[in-house]
Amino acid sequence: MKNSLWHEHVLPFTLLLGLLAATTLAGDYLLHRFNLVWVGRYMGIPGTVLIVGSLYYSLRKRKYVASGDPKSLLKMHEFSAWLGSLMVLIHAGVHFNAILPWLATIAMGVNVISGMVGKMLLKRSRQHVQGEREKFQLRGLSKTEVEQSVFWDSVALGAMTQWRKVHIPIFIVFAVLALGHIFSIFLFWGWV
Repeated sequence: MKNSLWHEHVLPFTLLLGLLAATTLAGDYLLHRFNLVWVGRYMGIPGTVLIVGSLYYSLRKRKYVASGDPKSLLKMHEFSAWLGSLMVLIHAGVHFNAILPWLATIAMGVNVISGMVGKMLLKRSRQHVQGEREKFQLRGLSKTEVEQSVFWDSVALGAMTQWRKVHIPIFIVFAVLALGHIFSIFLFWGWV
């Protein structure tokens, strides 16, 4: 039996997002419960380091760096960004002290969701186009006829591969807001 779209893509996406939310709430609750709120204040630092470290995959993909297996780096990118986001969300907690940190947190959340959606939609679309190609080949169509038959699907897939053109600007907004938050912390804590 072929797995459904729900089991292959929607359910894992929902579980990962739900796990992020539940773990954030549990972490914040435990810090408050055990009077360790001060730990949450500093969780933003390793969380940010993990998010910045996850960018190594992007540098490798764009050939700014030459070392590292792209598949392994993609897994590292996804895990580090997720874990770093978790730490930043716990850092943010449910405290409404200032607008800049919340704007950065919202931008980070949108960026995480866009990355997860983009990855899952792109994978599903590639599988669909490949499945269509195989179906037409089994019917005995020539390579040219197969490519003509999947032309519009291929065009749509090509357009979907451009999702990064949305994901990257969202990341830039997040980075600018996060840097503004970090700079303001340095100013108000007297570190600058």
